[in-house]
Amino acid sequence: MVHRVLSLALSAVLSDASVGGIKLISVADEIKLGRQAQKEVKSEIPEVGGAPGVYVSAIGRKLAAAARGPKYPYNFSIANYREINAFALPGGPVWVHRGAIQAAANESQLAGVLAHEIAHIAQRHAADQISKGVIANGLLGLLGAVLGISGGARTAQTGAEILAGGYMMKFSRDDEREADRVGVEIMRRAGWDARGMVEFMQTLRTRAGRDPGSVEVFLSTHPSPSDRVERLRAQLRGVRAGGRRDSAEFARIHATLAHMAPARAMPKR
Repeated sequence: MVHRVLSLALSAVLSDASVGGIKLISVADEIKLGRQAQKEVKSEIPEVGGAPGVYVSAIGRKLAAAARGPKYPYNFSIANYREINAFALPGGPVWVHRGAIQAAANESQLAGVLAHEIAHIAQRHAADQISKGVIANGLLGLLGAVLGISGGARTAQTGAEILAGGYMMKFSRDDEREADRVGVEIMRRAGWDARGMVEFMQTLRTRAGRDPGSVEVFLSTHPSPSDRVERLRAQLRGVRAGGRRDSAEFARIHATLAHMAPARAMPKR
């Protein structure tokens, strides 16, 4: 009987996982994984604190308050790297590279970067990827869950092993499109002009042609900006313009970062 139940469960998981319809990791385990990963990332990455860190955290918290889904303990950090990039860890932590802040021309563009990463967390994209990894790595967590033997702990352990391969998870194209779409909605609810996200994508597209090295890391974990610009424009077509675009504080933080010692280059992994 147990084998029959296991067989049915495996069939259901494999079927649903192919369309992203099942998650083998709970929100609580996702948060636990994120905290563990955050400790490791903070031990490896040079961080910008002070006024820039406080400013980015304030924007991030306002955006996160407008996100739907589970109430994750969102937190925001600046990596002192010159490359343009940002990434989200499971369960709440968001990192933005100093290079991305300095590439932004106004506050709404920076808000667009953060809203996209918040959307990845809110939509539980990491849980999707970890679940697929659990399946690909032998279904040990599912076996434990079906038999009632500490399934959540085993799944969390497998997730940690997956994250150990690199803290910047590579999401699917569908995940990235959803993060753009949901990120725009988060920006609008939080009061920022969502066109800032489109403008930042246009900046990336320009940089890719002029200075490919500055966006190499971003392009290795995200789809091409060109396709994303067109989709975002279509989403915003007919939407009334409005919302916060810039602030004096953004200009001050930009000036602060410009007067700091140059940001480091990301180490090759």
